[in-house]
Amino acid sequence: MGRTVVPGSKSHTIRALLLATLAEGKSTIHNPLPSADCLSTAAAVPLMGSRVDLNLTTEGVPGTDWEVYGAGKNLHLPTDVINVGNSGSLLYFLSPVAATFEGYSIFTGDESIRKRPVDHVADVLCQMGAIASTSQPGSRFCPLVIKGPVSAKNTVRTEGSVSSQYISGLMMAALRMKETLNIELSKPTETPYLTMTQKWLEKIGAKVHISEDFKKISVTPPAEIKAFDCTIPSDWEAVAFPLIAAAISDSDIFIDNIDGSGTQGDDAIVGILESIGADIEWNRDENVLHVRGGKKSKDGIGRLTTENLPGGELHVNLSGFPDAICALSAIACFTEGHIYIEDIGVCRRKETDRISVLKKELEKLGAKVEEGSDFMIIHGHSPVLADGKPNPDFKLHGAEVESYFDHRVAMSLACMGLGMRDGERIFVKNAECCSVSFPHFFDVMNEIGAGFEAN
Repeated sequence: MGRTVVPGSKSHTIRALLLATLAEGKSTIHNPLPSADCLSTAAAVPLMGSRVDLNLTTEGVPGTDWEVYGAGKNLHLPTDVINVGNSGSLLYFLSPVAATFEGYSIFTGDESIRKRPVDHVADVLCQMGAIASTSQPGSRFCPLVIKGPVSAKNTVRTEGSVSSQYISGLMMAALRMKETLNIELSKPTETPYLTMTQKWLEKIGAKVHISEDFKKISVTPPAEIKAFDCTIPSDWEAVAFPLIAAAISDSDIFIDNIDGSGTQGDDAIVGILESIGADIEWNRDENVLHVRGGKKSKDGIGRLTTENLPGGELHVNLSGFPDAICALSAIACFTEGHIYIEDIGVCRRKETDRISVLKKELEKLGAKVEEGSDFMIIHGHSPVLADGKPNPDFKLHGAEVESYFDHRVAMSLACMGLGMRDGERIFVKNAECCSVSFPHFFDVMNEIGAGFEAN
């Protein structure tokens, strides 16, 4: 039996850093996520006038309380090119805010970011009066060059299907405008994250209205943004990995500091896993998940199967929480039945084309996977039959697999190794990329008995 706490939410941490930068006075962020993306944000916002104190230890490790001395009325155009590193959130959140200033701002990032589309960002900023484009003619990718300022005079019309992040960026940029910003979306996706942004903006005094279908959004800025103290909840995107690791192995673990606020759409993974037989208890009063897998589960077998679902299949629409594709694809390979992961076109535009990458790497491990433009079908098998005996149809085996420097791909493939039969090992190349969202992932997992080894 083991007990662990996953890091704070990346999505909440980055929003907190940006909004604290816009505020007047000192804000304190408790339990921030010290991941690469969040540290990129902490390095970027001072270019617009704030000061961030990470309270580093003598060893240079970020502390558990960060202080942001907001720029407030002295916020200004970035004084240098903003390199977002590997953070799509930072790119899509901060570029609309920078566009509210007179003058030029430039955004770039690492090799992965320079393959992420930004033409949709340029389009909405141009609708608002900016001159925005990629630096290379005919390219859809960073560097992104913006000449502001933008205004809220025009209603912004965009699909919203590429990502919710640039919509959240527009909502934050509205805090610097004199009028109400109106946004119309024809195909909104990742809607729980828009709700997360709404709650953050309301926390600092903005008036935000989002229609029930998420197709109409309006943001009215407050007269002044005041500093705040906040505690960052645990990251459900990180919770997913010890959760699936326990469910596919003979494990009995507790995960503490679980966020029950409903602001992270990825919490839906609990219900999904329970629907295929995972033994999970969520104590909402104590914010604890108790997960038992395999021989440690209540029935002593821990078999995952879709046989009790309608049509004997599991259909999961991930439009609201597409980052769960990696964890769900991994556990689907250990589940008896057919698992349909749907409405995931946006996953082709993440750190990697996650649909294509997952299919390729899962097939190296013996999985049977089908791929479509916006869906995956995984034909899985449980390692055991209903009576607990070995399942002859379970064909997963060890192999060397690629992470493609995608943190969620790396963690999902590593977790699969914990469910393999004795003697089968998975080697994940460039697995250190996990630090983007889950610092010290392998150390944390080993503390609850995972047995990961560096190679």
